[in-house]
Amino acid sequence: MTDAREDGFATAVREQPPTDAELADIDMWWRAANYLSVGQIFLMDNPLLREPLRPEHIKPRLLGHWGTTPGLNFIYAHLNRVIAARDLDMIYIMGPGHGGPGPVAAAWLEGTYSEVYPEISQDAIGMRRLFTQFSFPGGIPSHVAPETPGSIHEGGELGYSLSHAHGAAFDNPDLIVAAVVGDGEAETGPLATGWHATKFVDPRRDGAVLPILHLNGYKIANPTVLARIDRDELAQLLRGYGYLPYLVEGAEPEQMHRGFAATLDRCLQEIADIQRRARSGGDATRPRWPMIVLASPKGWTGPAEVDGLKVENYWRAHQVPFADARSEAHRTVLEHWMRGYRPEELFDAAGAPVARIRDLHPAGDRRMSANPHANGGPLVRGLDLPDFRDYATPVDQPGVAMAESTRILGGFLRDVMAANMTTFRMFSPDENNSNRLDAVLQTTDRTWNAPTLPTDDHLAIDGRVMEILSEHTCQGWLEGYLLTGRHGLFSCYEAFAHIVDSMFNQHAKWLRTTNRIPWRRPIPSLNYLLTSHVWRQDHNGFSHQDPGFIDHVVNKKSEVIRVYLPPDANTLLSVADHCLRSRQYVNVIVAGKQPQPQYLSMEDAIVHCTKGIGRWEWACTDAGAHPDVVMACAGDVPTMETLAAVDLLGNLFPDLRIRVINVVDLMRLQDDRDHPHGLSDRAFDTLFTADTPVVFAYHGYPWLIHRLTYHRAGHDNFHVRGYLEEGTTTTPFDMCVRNRIDRYHLAIDVIDRVPHLLPAAAHTREHLQNKLIQHHGYIREHGEDPPEIAEWHWPETPSSTRTSQS
Repeated sequence: MTDAREDGFATAVREQPPTDAELADIDMWWRAANYLSVGQIFLMDNPLLREPLRPEHIKPRLLGHWGTTPGLNFIYAHLNRVIAARDLDMIYIMGPGHGGPGPVAAAWLEGTYSEVYPEISQDAIGMRRLFTQFSFPGGIPSHVAPETPGSIHEGGELGYSLSHAHGAAFDNPDLIVAAVVGDGEAETGPLATGWHATKFVDPRRDGAVLPILHLNGYKIANPTVLARIDRDELAQLLRGYGYLPYLVEGAEPEQMHRGFAATLDRCLQEIADIQRRARSGGDATRPRWPMIVLASPKGWTGPAEVDGLKVENYWRAHQVPFADARSEAHRTVLEHWMRGYRPEELFDAAGAPVARIRDLHPAGDRRMSANPHANGGPLVRGLDLPDFRDYATPVDQPGVAMAESTRILGGFLRDVMAANMTTFRMFSPDENNSNRLDAVLQTTDRTWNAPTLPTDDHLAIDGRVMEILSEHTCQGWLEGYLLTGRHGLFSCYEAFAHIVDSMFNQHAKWLRTTNRIPWRRPIPSLNYLLTSHVWRQDHNGFSHQDPGFIDHVVNKKSEVIRVYLPPDANTLLSVADHCLRSRQYVNVIVAGKQPQPQYLSMEDAIVHCTKGIGRWEWACTDAGAHPDVVMACAGDVPTMETLAAVDLLGNLFPDLRIRVINVVDLMRLQDDRDHPHGLSDRAFDTLFTADTPVVFAYHGYPWLIHRLTYHRAGHDNFHVRGYLEEGTTTTPFDMCVRNRIDRYHLAIDVIDRVPHLLPAAAHTREHLQNKLIQHHGYIREHGEDPPEIAEWHWPETPSSTRTSQS
């Protein structure tokens, strides 16, 4: 039964409280985990303290975080009991990720660590190696990391525990995710929004998240906000988020064990009741999900004081409680601390956990450190994808027909969704329709488990389009979904992808690290679709104009990142199909949503995307000879402006030999020794030549192209046009003019770069400059681009064709 306290927290009364023997076993497991955690931070030898500690037994550099670890171990011990008792499918997400010693200790006690790392055996030798490797050269990080079995949440990802947890629970009806939220983490914006995920949970088909707010009072040097507000205010805050909060508070172990066990049983029973009502009675109304606030001392069970200074229940316990552990005084403190856990009761003569500890945790895959959901690769099933070629846009003549490329993609994604209604979701911060992907709403609705009005559009509890105005939450949900073996797509306005820069960083690092861990299996790729991009944010203005996410992505290791700039709908379809099939990458696709020329038939698009870079013969005037100039482009608007410039130049200089190169896969520009998609020097020179001027119109900041090509033989010939941080509310073409990627600037650049044009080109150059001046006046008078710009398309009988036939 559940009662209400005066401070607003619920209380749990357990009809059959745990026996003294059960509590004693839990306490033994907790003491063992704490002992192993302290040993990892401090020791490199004498792991069982079978002789007095000497200086050489202690690490010369002490790195790690103790403060949150005993609380994490306490929770883990109790979760093990209920998993075994109730046969639960449960994973553990630790928002206080720097409590890394804890889950490593837990995985070793459960035997999983020795299974995946046989050299770290369950004996004294293995324990010594377990201790030595922690925060040690050639070892493992100090935080929860990919190397830790049972982890899907990197220790550096502060603020994302709840979004990762709910992402894991979506479409996982039997899974319970215990998500520990650090009270320091709770001060972050992403975490504050993460509480709202319950408004998107369907208790009929989704799993459940049990949040546990670990209230231990201090960050690295300051108190935490939630620990210092009144308990009734905290309860009101959590109830306002929609939860039924329970409080377990104290420091005395026996009392805390009894209170937490009763509360945990009550919460799990409430979750089971909620799901039973929803699944048997069809009551999917959003419930008030239970959660726990565990208020325990920071550095619990550690030294109360060191050198006369307060440590336990204070910020000094956050990291290493004392640094000079090799000194006699601190060594004595350390030995007294570790012997206080009574290791002789916890480990047998060989150094293995005693039977009472081994028997506490569940068996096999029910161990949280061995749960398949925490290594989602084994659970991955490929998507059932329709044939993307069936969605082709007819292209009878390059550059004449117009279409909204992302709208075409939306039709494909609609049918991807229809064929994969338990393993594919789309995530977007309130922008799915704005990004022209609204066709998916013909198959599903937007996920919503809150009140609705008759005028609401496509809101349903069983919807599969995840929209909340938080890039952090969308990405966190998607990451949790991918890490547990499912598939998804994150569409976003290009400029605001920067909001998740840090989350992208951590995920890319996770992928790169797991590539080197044999027992980690590949997971579906993280797919970004960046649209509403810089060149078509003329209406929103400067604040919405930023293509720099690409630069941020390219900083990461080449083995995990891919960047695609499809110029039209058919290339976008081909790229999207490839990305949805891929594993273990971050794929960034940049494509516009506005009507734009369509260039390639589906057959040509497949060939072009397979190559990733290539000559567009139909636009070239070099007729297979050595070109006078190479005009290259990457991105839909730069491609259009490049072709318009080629059309201009073909009419002005019929004998000019122009080679047109389009880049879909940006990483093709790199050397093949630097990126697996890169071109060899010979292949690169075959396309661009080593001695011809290259005028390159690029979607983003121009210096990235220089960076990717800096050691090519012809790099000095590259003249790159791109975004120059010039933006405002203006017309589409004026955005190009302001940043000098427009057709007139590109044509002038060619005139300036091709030596034999200069003597006769003065009047032509002046003519193009006059066009720019006329444009400036026209848009200020009429508020729109001139018809010759707005209505331009690649001519049905282009100058290049006329030249090649003459």
